[in-house]
Amino acid sequence: MVDVREAITRAHHEEWARVVAGLARRFGDLDIAEEAAADAFATAVERWPADGVPPNPGAWLTTTANRKAIDRIRRENKRDDKQKEARMLYDDNPVEPLGAIDDERLRLIFTCCHPALAMESRVALTLRMVGGLTVPEIARAFLVQETAMGQRITRAKAKIKAARIPYRVPGADDLPARVSGVLAVLFLVFNEGYLASGPDSDPVRHDLTAEAIRLTRLVRALLPQDGEVAGLLALMLLTEARRTARVSAGGELVTLGEQDRGAWDAALIAEGHRLVRERLAAGVAPGRYQILAAINAVHTSARDMRDTDWSQVVALYDQLVRLDPSPIVALNRAIAVAELDGPEVALAAVDRLDDTLAGYHAYHATRADLLRRLGRGRQARAAYDRAIELAGNTAETAYLTRRRDQLG
Repeated sequence: MVDVREAITRAHHEEWARVVAGLARRFGDLDIAEEAAADAFATAVERWPADGVPPNPGAWLTTTANRKAIDRIRRENKRDDKQKEARMLYDDNPVEPLGAIDDERLRLIFTCCHPALAMESRVALTLRMVGGLTVPEIARAFLVQETAMGQRITRAKAKIKAARIPYRVPGADDLPARVSGVLAVLFLVFNEGYLASGPDSDPVRHDLTAEAIRLTRLVRALLPQDGEVAGLLALMLLTEARRTARVSAGGELVTLGEQDRGAWDAALIAEGHRLVRERLAAGVAPGRYQILAAINAVHTSARDMRDTDWSQVVALYDQLVRLDPSPIVALNRAIAVAELDGPEVALAAVDRLDDTLAGYHAYHATRADLLRRLGRGRQARAAYDRAIELAGNTAETAYLTRRRDQLG
């Protein structure tokens, strides 16, 4: 039974986006694609324990999902024309040209990231349709209520349907208008994999980080001269290089300062550094992802925390704040400031973010650490309590709990 459950979980990680993308191409309707895919996985949960895991789970799920979609369309009487029904059954329509990149999931991303949608809707819809994240997971990533996020995704799908937005990778002239939304989506998918927000999932989801990197490589093949695409790929590689050192054997998060740097992936670091140097040599003002990649290049160049060039890290964050003055960037800058100017200076900067980040676990975790370093144990404990209450990641919760309990 455990093997079947693991097989279903693995199939969901590996096949969800491909099944949804195939249905969306065939039926041209995101609602039908998502619902039929969900029905297929629900059927797998019912049948695989009794029938056994099929030899090719992906093919089984695709076939089942297609049948579910056709059944759903028939029941809802949306296709009463016999010829249309025949086309659905035999799927003999000529496949639309795939464009420069033959990848169903990338086509689905570009569909979800159409400029007709607001940026937040593009990101949320793609996380749901391509990343397979649940509405609560996406709501946590955006720091909004689940109801509001569910409504946002529903409206986005309805707008794609009403506007008859084509399901394809856009032409070369359309790419610049789409690419920023695509990169935002891929970065959030990567982040959800690197620090999963749900208490019921693995603390690190390599399937998501690997898929985000794979898709970003495809986007780079489409736009090899785009600095932000190269920057995001470098950022992902340099972050992914530390993945195996981030969670202990006991399932606890290991902070950057405590990680075994010998366990970092040297090949990923080398590739990430090459991309950062490539962008520096271009002599073009960097964007957000290039600056974040440069920050990670500084971290992955240091032998340990004490060897880190914190003045360079803070200078890069100063540059980033001018491009992206968000409270989360300000919080991350404050963490670097704590290493350069001390925890008291950093705490003052963090406390100024209370109005916007009071519901964000990392804000309280950062405050807790700074208060601990200042010897303000009672306040640190309260901040740890609040961070633990808000944190969804099991490894992070374990780490915060230990640090709180060490206060005595």
